[in-house]
Amino acid sequence: MKPGASSVTTMLSFEQALSEVEARLAAAGMAPAVEVVPLAQACGRTLAEDVPADRDYPPFNRSTRDGFAVRSEDANHADALLKLDGEVRAGEYFESEIAPGHCTAIMTGAPLPAGTDAVVMIEHARTEGNKVRTGRPVASFENVVRRGSEAPAGKRILPAGKTIRAGEVGLLASVGKANVAVHARPRVAILPTGDEVVPISSTPEWYQVRNSNSAMLASVVESAGGIPCEIGIAPDRKEALQGLIEKGLEADMLLLSGGVSMGKYDFVEDILSDLGAEFYFRSVAIRPGKPLVFGRVKGKFFFGLPGNPVSGFVTCNLFARPAIAVLAGGRFPHPSFLRARLAKPVHHKTGLTTFMPAQIETRNAEPWVSLVGWQGSGDLVGVAEASAFLVVHPEQPSPDEGDWVDVMPMAG
Repeated sequence: MKPGASSVTTMLSFEQALSEVEARLAAAGMAPAVEVVPLAQACGRTLAEDVPADRDYPPFNRSTRDGFAVRSEDANHADALLKLDGEVRAGEYFESEIAPGHCTAIMTGAPLPAGTDAVVMIEHARTEGNKVRTGRPVASFENVVRRGSEAPAGKRILPAGKTIRAGEVGLLASVGKANVAVHARPRVAILPTGDEVVPISSTPEWYQVRNSNSAMLASVVESAGGIPCEIGIAPDRKEALQGLIEKGLEADMLLLSGGVSMGKYDFVEDILSDLGAEFYFRSVAIRPGKPLVFGRVKGKFFFGLPGNPVSGFVTCNLFARPAIAVLAGGRFPHPSFLRARLAKPVHHKTGLTTFMPAQIETRNAEPWVSLVGWQGSGDLVGVAEASAFLVVHPEQPSPDEGDWVDVMPMAG
């Protein structure tokens, strides 16, 4: 190991490791570039600007019901009789002010005419010729969304750093943002290692495996807001592996798959050390995924993920995904745990935070979780059947049937 390279060996807890990743990303203070894209291309990106309301929302007192726009003082009792002056539909407006004792028919979404401040629902009134009789009293601004109540003009409605999803796209469109300033997506290099790994288009020998990890990790990177850069398959030979690692460090972040355990041909950490890497941790008390490496070299963060597919999938989602979000200009997203009842007893090794592929279903209005049939950290068939991970915490005794447990929805 070169002078100055870290020799961190302590195994961190899940929470400690996640906090370490968050702290290191924050301390780095990386500011991704900003670019302007059409709104149609903004979904999944991170806002690089605060977005204010360009006018009051709603821009008028808006009816939330079909019915009759009235002065509330005229209809604050049942059996009020009002003269009907006409109607106003959504997309139109009533030019005259409504006089006392008068009303107009109004449709959902239409602006209230001047002089009115409430809407009597059509179900609570009946017409009698050119008059309307109310069936119950109405209060001021009943069945009305008041002007500016959603957002007054100038108010920040979306902050910089917000991830743009479908709802945000709709909001941006409503305020006229045809083009949006977003952060550039980070390029994430993906490098699987191992002589047993062959391209997915190959017909593998009986002792080989196809490169499923690259495709899987690329999907996680894409969904986290990054640009996956698959740079090949590294053999278990130092010189070739070092060349590909150096190529991967041309990206904004490097994900290595395999080669981080204690085997004779696990060279990843040695090469990173030779390049002057600082290791922040080398193992985490989780299952699967214990031999996880995180550090920084030549100004670039890297994760050494376990080579077993399920271990790589779990650790990439737990640790690399939030790091990618930060490099994309967003906030550090912590995993979300939900609660469900356990369908069958589960035995687990205490001292580790355990993530097991599972399915969630609803029984009698309660969520229940059950493990899928899987054969360990190499079983992608089991993961594909799962919709979540059952999470058992290190201090938690093995849970029994009917116990409330944590579940983490499947991501990526």
